[in-house]
Amino acid sequence: MTAPPRVPPRPEGAAAVNSSRPASGPGRSRPRFPVAAVLADRLDDVPVVEAAIRLADARGGPLLLIAVLPSLIPGAVARPPDSAAVRAVAGRALPRVARAGIAHTSAVYHRPAGRAGRLGAAKGLLDVAVAYGCSVLVVSLSGPAGLDACTVMDAAAIRGGPLVRAASPVPWVPLVTPCPER
Repeated sequence: MTAPPRVPPRPEGAAAVNSSRPASGPGRSRPRFPVAAVLADRLDDVPVVEAAIRLADARGGPLLLIAVLPSLIPGAVARPPDSAAVRAVAGRALPRVARAGIAHTSAVYHRPAGRAGRLGAAKGLLDVAVAYGCSVLVVSLSGPAGLDACTVMDAAAIRGGPLVRAASPVPWVPLVTPCPER
């Protein structure tokens, strides 16, 4: 017999659950897998977080905020999930998460340096989500190159999971209305 594949340990703090949800049955509780929201420090982060909050609330699980940061300089140390850079990327999301009252945790994904192929960045993002036990990722349709919803869906299909949901970008509206004709 072959040994089951080694599953990386869950990062510290990833087991947070939403305590406002009741267990699924008497004496039993269903596993609560986090729903991941991929945040790339863009205006499109708002619909991504709102869709992820709806999914996490419906599933009764916590929310994982994955901050996409630039590639690391050779020899540099990866930033921890509680660093200022991660809080800056998650800045648009945190007020909405707090209003929803859903348990959340943060993770960091550094984009690969150089050429990683069309699906290279998406594969790395899926690796981070799987390490935290996510069953669903919410990604923007117009995300950064290599991390848009279509590319991440392709990588997830090749890999065999997790499920990827696409969030539509925010429609553009002018900031000020034009002056009426006189």
